[in-house]
Amino acid sequence: MESPAVLSKCKYAFLTLPNYSLIAVANAIEALRMANRVMGQEIYEWPLVSLDGRTEEASGGLNLSPTLALEKMGRVDILFVCGGVNVREAVSPALLTVLRRLADRKVPLGGLCTGGFALAKAGLLDDFRATIHWENLSALREQFPRVRIGDQLFTIDRDRFTCSGGTAPLDLMLHLIQLRLGSRISQLVSEQFVLDRVRKDTDRQYIPLRAQIGLSHRSLIRVAQLMEDNIEKPLSLESIAKSSGLSRRQIERLFKRELNCVPKRYYLEMRLRRARELLLQTAMSITDITAACGFQSPPHFSKCYRNEFGYPPSAERKIKGLPVVRGDSRAAVAAI
Repeated sequence: MESPAVLSKCKYAFLTLPNYSLIAVANAIEALRMANRVMGQEIYEWPLVSLDGRTEEASGGLNLSPTLALEKMGRVDILFVCGGVNVREAVSPALLTVLRRLADRKVPLGGLCTGGFALAKAGLLDDFRATIHWENLSALREQFPRVRIGDQLFTIDRDRFTCSGGTAPLDLMLHLIQLRLGSRISQLVSEQFVLDRVRKDTDRQYIPLRAQIGLSHRSLIRVAQLMEDNIEKPLSLESIAKSSGLSRRQIERLFKRELNCVPKRYYLEMRLRRARELLLQTAMSITDITAACGFQSPPHFSKCYRNEFGYPPSAERKIKGLPVVRGDSRAAVAAI
């Protein structure tokens, strides 16, 4: 039996800022650790570093060690700046100088959670696509207009690797593992963490409506709540207008101005998100989900789902390994 080929090591360093997000860093590191275990080789290294080598405290009050001084980390394939709460206070002039120096040396740079703020502050995301935790999206767009901020879970643009917080770093690492080791290894790592699917860079982070528009837009929040409460039997725009005390034209203007979309599109995306949750988290048949989310028929549901996510509803269940649920008619199954 042939022994597996020995691959060159890959080194991702994690530069922890004061009050960094522990869950973001842990998700990233655990993906690399599991890839080593699955491969049976020490392919990845993940040193923790700080500017002076002192261990930084995470936002939850815990510490990760050992921590190296940045000057001792040696060559790295990517350096990730790890942010968390109060990131503006955590970004010092010394840090900005170091990041610019690393960029001059062509070191690939990334940001986890709010770490992208440090890169943007240093001018290292100008004319790059990037993302950051949804709480910081609006502020970053306002302060750094040259950064092409998106709302994806993670973004890779040339030698910049940025992502949101929480579990998004796990998705980014799975993507990097897939690029290096193939989709099979990435899938095996995700299975170890009991993930339903490997999310892509086209997946958007969920941003609560209140965070997108602020609490002052109570009329728009009220309209969105009406939609949320009427998923199974979607309301017409006329009915929503009547219940909210607004005119149809007022609602359309609100959605265009605040969300840059039409109400019908927003309502459809809401119903498709609910459908995805039901596909992944329940044993409901696709026919039942079609009805529960207000679609006219399984073929109509499939068409809308494919247009939104790039694949039919049945693909979600294949990824998760669920069988086709009894109760779907042959015609319905054939349609999806």
